[in-house]
Amino acid sequence: MTHTFLGKIGELILKGSNIKSFEHQLVQNTKYYLQSVNAKVSLQAGRLYIDCDDDAVPAVEWTLNHLIGITGWAEAIVVEKDIEAIKLQVLEEAKKARENGAKTFKLESRRSDKSFPYDHYSLCREAATLAYEQKILDVDVHNPDVVIMIEVRERCFVYSDRKKTCRGLPVGVSGKGLLLLSGGLDSPVAGYKMMSRGMAIDSCYFHAYPYTSDEAREKVEHLCEIIAGYGIRCHINIIPFTEVQMQIKKKSPESYTTLMLRLCMMKCANMLAKRTGASCIITGESLGQVASQTIENMACTESMAEFPLLRPLVGTDKEDIIATAKQIGTYETSILPYEDCCVLFSPKHPVLRATVEEAKQIYESLGVDDLIKEAFEKRQLRRYESRSTVAQLFGTNDKKEELAKINTMPLKSNTESED
Repeated sequence: MTHTFLGKIGELILKGSNIKSFEHQLVQNTKYYLQSVNAKVSLQAGRLYIDCDDDAVPAVEWTLNHLIGITGWAEAIVVEKDIEAIKLQVLEEAKKARENGAKTFKLESRRSDKSFPYDHYSLCREAATLAYEQKILDVDVHNPDVVIMIEVRERCFVYSDRKKTCRGLPVGVSGKGLLLLSGGLDSPVAGYKMMSRGMAIDSCYFHAYPYTSDEAREKVEHLCEIIAGYGIRCHINIIPFTEVQMQIKKKSPESYTTLMLRLCMMKCANMLAKRTGASCIITGESLGQVASQTIENMACTESMAEFPLLRPLVGTDKEDIIATAKQIGTYETSILPYEDCCVLFSPKHPVLRATVEEAKQIYESLGVDDLIKEAFEKRQLRRYESRSTVAQLFGTNDKKEELAKINTMPLKSNTESED
């Protein structure tokens, strides 16, 4: 049996003469997800179409729930462009809705094929007759329990179970950023927010073994894997920062240790952004949330950035961040009790309002540049890709084994390509 899914594009329709490049990226992203299953992907007149067989349905549904660039999707029934066929399918949709507890319904329609002999109003009126006459559901045009949709395009589609999804712009249309990823709630959400604006993401994690455990590193890797499900791919660079932190502990005034750590991280992030071709650096900072995120301390951190520093959560409170983390599936991992290096080396009384001049003077006194460079050169790389996740979960063809290996590859040394 062939199944047909419709994805509705939203913001893309505002792109005018550039829309073709956005649509092309959306189609390519969808095909990338579905490399390990048999599915046909196309886009016409504001609709993304996926046709697949029974075995591929779970993979397609997972993909549509993670695909950034569409506002919603539904599995649709393809019927003949005939009013009697449409009426019968509307009747079936109404019966299905009643079985799921609905009592009222409403019809909506779109008629792109102007040769079809019914306009919007007459199509809705005629198509509802069987469901109404057989008293399957009552009509409520204001607050219906279910909306049954008819679309007359190159084919005719009838559907009712519309699902909302990620919205935003297709990943890849807005360049590439480097995400400073920790094990907390904020940074994965920040990465997701930038992905939803069309930005491809690489990430880095600063690891201070043995002061931070392997479980803490594995937690961050899992967070990277989760957000890669939305961002097509997300490679994580594990940077050994123990020596840098010990030097900060030894040389920095205690109240400045967290701020100095953030300056050192930014210095290292500059190197990695250059190497990976990122055009900006992304953090999960939210104004006033912790001591290092006062406006003065954030200015100190930014003074070390050689790339635009993006803070998508800067005006977001914790409740909103938690809600998004639950929505994208990072919350349960983020709250696991494995602390990162920032927490373990935090002073009891951190500086709240450092000046850029003070911060730079203290940084220069640390003598950490060579240690940061050494940490950068010792970084290790792990790749996470959405196609391999789909292959692991749902793959049905001979590509499954090949693609599934991507997520289980051992950590790679910095001598191998980050691309």
